[in-house]
Amino acid sequence: MADLKVGLKHAKTIKVDPGLTVPEVSPAFGEFRDMPPVFATAYMVGFVEATCIEGMKPYLAPGQGSVGVHVDMSHSAATPVGMAVTAEVELVSVEGRRLRFKVECRDEKDVIGAGFHERFVIDVPKFVARVAAKARG
Repeated sequence: MADLKVGLKHAKTIKVDPGLTVPEVSPAFGEFRDMPPVFATAYMVGFVEATCIEGMKPYLAPGQGSVGVHVDMSHSAATPVGMAVTAEVELVSVEGRRLRFKVECRDEKDVIGAGFHERFVIDVPKFVARVAAKARG
């Protein structure tokens, strides 16, 4: 993790397919079924997280990972099925194991979202053990 430094940049592009639209978010959220079939905010946030994870991966030690701890993003423009979306992330702050990324998402026409995302570097086996203990009560 010592090599994770402010200024690290990473980008990733995906094509919006029907499975990434608002009506497809989850059967648990039936209210979304009648919404327009555009790129879902939930998936945009997940895409940003995946982009950060991918960008960080080469700098983490074996057994380390990260979890998202804060998201502060706008979703300012709709993206139709078939259009590509690119997430660009830049590491702007490192405070111990807390990392803050500036993020921007754009489709082929517009900036569709921007803001900040924070991740916390974890020891995966310890984290999994704590979650298992929590589940046991």
